Amino acid sequence: MKLATFNVNGINGRLPVLLRWLAEASPDVVCLQELKAPQEKFPQAALREAGYGAIWHGQKSWNGVAILARGQVPLETRRGLPGDPDDSHSRYIEAVIDGILIGCLYLPNGNPAPGPKFDHKLRWFARLAAYAAELLALEVPVALVGDYNVMPTELDVYKPERWRDDALFRPEVREAFRALVAQGWTDALRALHPEERIYTFWDYFRNAFGRNAGLRIDHLLLSPALAERLTAADVDRAVRGWEKASDHAPTWIDLADVAPRRRPRARSPVRAATR
Repeated sequence: MKLATFNVNGINGRLPVLLRWLAEASPDVVCLQELKAPQEKFPQAALREAGYGAIWHGQKSWNGVAILARGQVPLETRRGLPGDPDDSHSRYIEAVIDGILIGCLYLPNGNPAPGPKFDHKLRWFARLAAYAAELLALEVPVALVGDYNVMPTELDVYKPERWRDDALFRPEVREAFRALVAQGWTDALRALHPEERIYTFWDYFRNAFGRNAGLRIDHLLLSPALAERLTAADVDRAVRGWEKASDHAPTWIDLADVAPRRRPRARSPVRAATR
């Protein structure tokens, strides 16, 4: 299975980019974030024509998450993160696909920090951690995939000294991510590229993509049962340079049907061609 996450930054405005990438990369499962579309405006027909079934949790103008599966419709198991019955934001959706439980998430940005938005982000992170522990206890293959809005280490951010007070890099958020992973999750991209400076997001301003002034904020966390099957992980960096592209690039992993004896490193043809 090729499993990807992609913050599309407006699914209808970026639909040509998404469809082109789906055709070129042929992922089996895709988790989308920041749809910025109400439930009834999701482009289900266009995605079906491209060969993908979908479930989605829309919201007008903001947020929104979806899971796509090639040749099938994902079996939805949850809509919304548990722990706060008053949370109306469309930030979590979950499905079973080919025996794997996949949670697609869009964690709050949290800026400005400190402040109410940052406090909300930490509370959301705590809810995610509590639910993630419940999923681990099931001892089944699970992937928690999406835009976490956190750079876990200095290796994940261009010029970290400029981000010390940002909600994506403050110590509290980095510690929340560290504690989440410490439950037993594997950060897939970092597991296969432990020392490489890899980014998944480049701002639209100040020629950030051209200067490679990026951030790694899109993550795929795997449960132990699934981490054993990890064979490749990378970012389709070139997609960020396409016309009318999202400020994120698709980030993906390959999973073997059974656990391999060793985990070879692999590069994306799209990304390698840009180096």
